Amino acid sequence: MKRVKLLLILILSSSFLTSCYNEVVVEEVPPVTLYDILDSYELWYVDINSTVGYGETPFLQKAFTISFLGNAVYANNNIVGLGDTGNGFGVKIGNFDAYEMILDVNHVIDGIETFDVYQVDYNTIELYNPYNDTSYFLDGYQRTTFDYDFVYYDNIHYFLQEYVAWEKTYTSTFGVINEFDSENYLQFLAGGNDSTFFSSQDPNGTSLADLIWDYEGVYGVGNVANDMYLKILTLDYDFFNNEYFELSVINDRTIELFHPSSETVYEFTGRSYIQYLKQLGGKGSVTPPSNKMRKHRKDKVANPRDNTRV
Repeated sequence: MKRVKLLLILILSSSFLTSCYNEVVVEEVPPVTLYDILDSYELWYVDINSTVGYGETPFLQKAFTISFLGNAVYANNNIVGLGDTGNGFGVKIGNFDAYEMILDVNHVIDGIETFDVYQVDYNTIELYNPYNDTSYFLDGYQRTTFDYDFVYYDNIHYFLQEYVAWEKTYTSTFGVINEFDSENYLQFLAGGNDSTFFSSQDPNGTSLADLIWDYEGVYGVGNVANDMYLKILTLDYDFFNNEYFELSVINDRTIELFHPSSETVYEFTGRSYIQYLKQLGGKGSVTPPSNKMRKHRKDKVANPRDNTRV
């Protein structure tokens, strides 16, 4: 009896141990690469006002968005056509290579730029250029969730700079006669939110090369509270009082200026569109003017990162 009882205990014990055993298979998860990070979002918005450091990396200073597709780099450098050009990606500006957390961009005009890349949070990366000790911060978005309209109207002063001249093509029949009725052309030079403008009284249809710019002054574009789509354009003539207009965008080539003091409505049409870096290999490819750079809306500050890799 004792032998039988002992054998039964051993069998039960063996069965219990077998039923409690589960095989655990640990799979090795591949590390996240810089390519994975860059590819995780279709658009990287260049938050120019978050830049730290006193230097400039030209192609980032010009771009509103950057995209990394395959080994190609695309950018939206223009407000005109934002969201439409290149299916929302913009135009190709070069190629890139990524290894460890280092990004090499070979820009078609500026050449090679090298960055140390830091992941700030789930959708923000920092591109640190050790050669000018400056960091740019990029926020990731998908095209379907990116607010193209906000970027468009938040940077409307750059839109004014993207045509060589604006020709007056409509004046309302109502409104008080005023001095601005004689101004038929406007030109807005690059240089940020407050920069130089020219105006001309030459007749409609005048060749741009033959325009005589009669007046020169400073212009500014301001916001209207609770209305993203309406702006205030101020033309500060040298020897006249300032002229104020409510600026509305009709389309990518036409703007409306409402002159409150005379209640006159004007329309201006852009002539000779300036596309900053057209499609590579296409006819009429141009080098973008060197003075077209996005400007910070606050003073630059020193970069806290150590410049150790140079």
